[in-house]
Amino acid sequence: MLRKLKKLVGLGEKKELYLRALKERDIKDVLSIEKQVYRYPWSDEIFKGCLHAGYSNWALIKDEKFIGYAILSLAAGEAHILNICVDPTRQGQGLGKQFLIELLGLFKEKNVDCVFLEVRPSNKVAINLYKRMGFKQIGERKGYYPAEDGKEDALVLSYDLG
Repeated sequence: MLRKLKKLVGLGEKKELYLRALKERDIKDVLSIEKQVYRYPWSDEIFKGCLHAGYSNWALIKDEKFIGYAILSLAAGEAHILNICVDPTRQGQGLGKQFLIELLGLFKEKNVDCVFLEVRPSNKVAINLYKRMGFKQIGERKGYYPAEDGKEDALVLSYDLG
């Protein structure tokens, strides 16, 4: 499945940007980005498990290069963004926002009413993006993430599509 993004992103020139289903052959690229961005990255076994478990898994492609991924759980009118990431060399260009906009459109097509995600309080860039997009904090999970000094809490955010 291929989803062309409604808005093409580029500085003065049009660049092809689209979503496609994440495939097992993408795991190497996923892990490369994951290890650059996260201090406690998911393993290849976790990503392969997500592919085989039937989650909704997407690759973000720009100019035929793999630049991001999302692992999503969809059930009973709800979506949970389990992992979403853009290559750190491509961050700051509005691609994360475009990715999120497209995923929200996908959720709407799938009759999702509410989207949930967890984010580290220390991830200020992500929190600012989510809040600008209309996500609201609805809770907190104590000791959710591994951290150097033990555990870090998670902020629980939601977005109403209804």
